[in-house]
Amino acid sequence: MRVAIMQPTYLPWAGYFGLMQSVDLFIFLDSVQFAKRSWQQRNQIKTPQGSLWLTIPVLSKGKQEQTIREVIINQDADFSSQHRKAIEMNYNKARFFDAYGKTLLDKLQEPTKHLVEVTLGLIHEMKNALGIETKTAQSSKLNAQGVKADLLAALCKEVGATEYISAPGSRKYLEESNAFKEIGIHVSYFDFHHPEYSQLFGSFLPFMSCIDLLFNCGSESLEMIKKSSSIIK
Repeated sequence: MRVAIMQPTYLPWAGYFGLMQSVDLFIFLDSVQFAKRSWQQRNQIKTPQGSLWLTIPVLSKGKQEQTIREVIINQDADFSSQHRKAIEMNYNKARFFDAYGKTLLDKLQEPTKHLVEVTLGLIHEMKNALGIETKTAQSSKLNAQGVKADLLAALCKEVGATEYISAPGSRKYLEESNAFKEIGIHVSYFDFHHPEYSQLFGSFLPFMSCIDLLFNCGSESLEMIKKSSSIIK
């Protein structure tokens, strides 16, 4: 069984879903320390002026050690209405906005307390819209302990993985560790070459949230993601 493990992020880019569709089980790593001003709470959309950051405000003062699962949204800022307005303003003329926009934006505005409720809720909506059938789990609901490679290996062992598909950014510390070798699980690496497609507002701008691909390409999005994805043994 192929397994991938990634932190939950806000409105992830296409490569995130490329990794997800490449495995049998995708584990959301929500039991590790939260990193402020990271992809965990923000992402980009395309506008006529270029990319625009959308950031979920969270409570972080005095909470340096909190895990992703524990992060609480700052309710003083009505971020969901602001983000909905920004997305509608910049994508309402996209070919497939009417097909997917309302469901995603309604999910965005559901009342929630924790950051992970928003990010995972939207990831699942995007996953379903793309047609990805990969099973998912959360590390916070599993028993594995440890840090870095030891934690990843323990999670893979707990769920019965036979192969771990890693994002390329983890390669250095995985290759410095024997954690996977000791339990007999092979490690491969995911590679993603960003596809180009017709966007609104001029020349192509990569690395936007995957809603950009979905709203512009609709049901063709998953096939484009698959063709852009590969696994390096």
